[in-house]
Amino acid sequence: MRILVTGGAGFIGSNVVERVLRDGHEAVVVDNLSTGRRVNLFGDARWYEMDIRDPQLDGVFERERPDIVSHHAAQLDVRVSVRDPLFDADVNILGSLRLLDLCARHGVRKVIFASTGGAVYGEGYIPASEQDMPMPISPYGAAKLSVEHYLHCYYAVHGLAYVALRYANVYGPRQNAHGEAGVVAIFTRKLLAGEPVTINGDGEQTRDYVYVGDVVEANRRAMSLDVVGTFNIGTGVETSVNVLFERLGDIIGGGVQATHGPEKAGEQRRSVLDATRARQALGWVPSVELGRGLEQTVDFFRSTGDSA
Repeated sequence: MRILVTGGAGFIGSNVVERVLRDGHEAVVVDNLSTGRRVNLFGDARWYEMDIRDPQLDGVFERERPDIVSHHAAQLDVRVSVRDPLFDADVNILGSLRLLDLCARHGVRKVIFASTGGAVYGEGYIPASEQDMPMPISPYGAAKLSVEHYLHCYYAVHGLAYVALRYANVYGPRQNAHGEAGVVAIFTRKLLAGEPVTINGDGEQTRDYVYVGDVVEANRRAMSLDVVGTFNIGTGVETSVNVLFERLGDIIGGGVQATHGPEKAGEQRRSVLDATRARQALGWVPSVELGRGLEQTVDFFRSTGDSA
C-alpha cells in the first residue's frame, strides 16, 4: 500500500511512518515543519514540505495516488486554540476539510484521523467511552469533533472509509514540548538538564498517558482492518501531574524540585478513556505500562540529547 502521512515529521506521525516502512509499505510525508522536525524524516519516505492548506497539495495527490491517508497534521496546542480559535479552526477544521475533499476526488480508500479523547469529551465522563456525549471545553476539542462529523459525512456521501482515533495523552520517543500532551517531554528535558520545573495549578489534574508505540499499533490495525468508526485509544488509568513528575524524578534522579504556577485556561481537571471498543473491533490493547514507557522515553532523550 501507499500511505500518505500528514504531519509525518512530527512526534506521532514520524513513528507511524517508521512502522509503515518497516511493514513494507510505501510512505509519503506532507509536513510544513511548523512543529515537525527534519531529523524525524526517513530516507525511504518521499517528503513534501507543505501545509495541508496549500493548494499545491492537489498535485501531491495527483502524483502519489495514496491508498490511505493518515492525518496527523494539526494545530496541536490547547492554549493556542483558546487564545486564537480562528487560527485553530483554519488549520484543524478547514485544513482537514480540504484534505478530505482531495481524498474523495483522488480515490483514496481510507482516512485515519488523529483525534483527541479528553479534549472531545470534556469534563463529564470518567472514564469516557464512545457512547458518551462529547462536550469539549476548548476550541481545539471542538475542532477535532467537527472533523469527526465531516468524516462521517464523506463516508455517507462519497464512500470514503475512515477511522477516527481519539488519543489519550500520548508520550514517548520524539515527543516535543508543544501541546498539552508534551508534559512528559517538558519534564524529562528539564530534569535531565537539572533545570527548575513548574507544574500548572496544584498538579492534581489527571490524564491517561498512552505510549506512542501502542498508538502506532492502533494506527496499523485501523489501516489494515475493514472497520469504520471512532475509537478511544487510552489505557484507562488516571495519573496526576504530581505523580508523573515524581515517577520521572525517580527514574532520572538529581533532586530537582517542582514549583506550582497558575492553572492553564481551558485545561480539564480529569481525563481518562475507556478503550473497550478498540479492543473489541481492532483487537487493540495497550501493552506498555507507564513506568516502562517513561524509562524508554528517558533513555531516548539521554541517548539523543534531544531538546525538542
